[in-house]
Amino acid sequence: MSANRPNAALGRRLSRLTTAAALSLLGACSWFTDFKQQPKIDPWESPADSIPPRGNPQNSVSVYGSVAPGFIYGRAPLPGVVDSMSRIPNPVPADARSIESGRKMFQINCAPCHGAKADGQASVVKYGFASISLITEPALSRTDGYIFGMIRNGRGLMPTYNRIEEPDRWDIVNYLRALQGKVPGVQAIAAPEGLPGETGDKVPGVTQMGPNRPAPYFKRTGSQAGPPAASAATQAPAPAVPSQPNVPARPDTTKGVRP
Repeated sequence: MSANRPNAALGRRLSRLTTAAALSLLGACSWFTDFKQQPKIDPWESPADSIPPRGNPQNSVSVYGSVAPGFIYGRAPLPGVVDSMSRIPNPVPADARSIESGRKMFQINCAPCHGAKADGQASVVKYGFASISLITEPALSRTDGYIFGMIRNGRGLMPTYNRIEEPDRWDIVNYLRALQGKVPGVQAIAAPEGLPGETGDKVPGVTQMGPNRPAPYFKRTGSQAGPPAASAATQAPAPAVPSQPNVPARPDTTKGVRP
């Protein structure tokens, strides 16, 4: 019996060690968090640039003013897909605001590879990267929709820049057209936009497609096509009219006699 006592004690120790190890493993499991840490997708989060964020689900019609819903074309960086975007019209007029916004976007995102003047004389050329000019053929003959598609999907050596919001992409297109000399009466400024780390007026403004912004491309039709009603903040208060009891209402000659 004395020979069995050490074996029994060893067995109990091993059992306790096994139980403790099992409990520690279970405690380390990610699903035992009392729901304090839950897997979720944050607003505007996307696992890749080629996948739309949560605010604009894939293949859906954007409620924030997209003129090119996802079901019209794919997101693959293929020639046929980008070519299919050539017929998308540019909804943003090439005014001073759009060109200035496009200049900031272009100088931050595009100039490193295409040059500040879009002539291909970029900083990456000295490191062996190809010089790609946007002010010669065939870029001059491309439509605005095609350039929009190139920014959005990428193709060949160019990666996708889907992180740039759609209205900002059209601003880039307008600025590029100004650099190409296709905007009458506008001389585009090709100066780089600030230094690394500078903010304020050196960077683009806030989001144009956030949930709190109205759809910029929404058009009223039918019975809703009338002018939008003025907000309460802009409406002038009506002048006070003293009450006059026992005075009959005067007829309205424009809309007929009141009942």
